[in-house]
Amino acid sequence: MNKALLIIFAIAFAAAASAQQYKWVDKDGKVRYGDVPPPGVKATPLKPPPSGAAAAAPAAKKDPAGKALTPEQAFRKRQEEAEKDRDKQAKADQDAQQKRENCTRSQDALRALESGQRISRTDSKGERYFLDDSQVAQETAKARQNVQQWCN
Repeated sequence: MNKALLIIFAIAFAAAASAQQYKWVDKDGKVRYGDVPPPGVKATPLKPPPSGAAAAAPAAKKDPAGKALTPEQAFRKRQEEAEKDRDKQAKADQDAQQKRENCTRSQDALRALESGQRISRTDSKGERYFLDDSQVAQETAKARQNVQQWCN
């Protein structure tokens, strides 16, 4: 008996929830709403609320070839794209770090060349030699180019 009463109550509630709603103006000039307008009143039917079943189903995603993808295929495709994006970002981060390091080295070399101290190098025999003024000027010009290239 309780199950039958529960089923009847559920059906009645569902019918009431989907009942047509109306809007009308009463004799005092107030706008009223309800599911049953009083007799002799001009009532305007309102649009029913959208039901879950009437909502449009989302369109199936398609691959570049135009075929519809299953949810699992779409998930895998998103995962692959995310992995590519992560790899691309990691490479960009690595390149930026390398550029910062090259900039720092170039600036240090330029400072050393412009310091006015004697600059020495080691030749292929392992012997140390000092740069003359023209060699320092050439090295300074190269260092400035490197700073401009790496620090901009």
